[in-house]
Amino acid sequence: MKVWNCLALVITIIGAINWGLIGLFDFNLVSFLFGAGSIITRIIYILVGICGIYLLTFFSKLDED
Repeated sequence: MKVWNCLALVITIIGAINWGLIGLFDFNLVSFLFGAGSIITRIIYILVGICGIYLLTFFSKLDED
């Protein structure tokens, strides 16, 4: 389970960095690397969204610490 948590965190961080680049410089790194509107770009965005939703479950674990 720890591997999934780390993987989700890394993917979400990549997504956050991409959004930061879009906000600061109007530069979309994912589209630049894989092409705007390509299937790989869409898969990456879907994975970032799924990981973000998964990481919401970490809020319930905050009370355990």
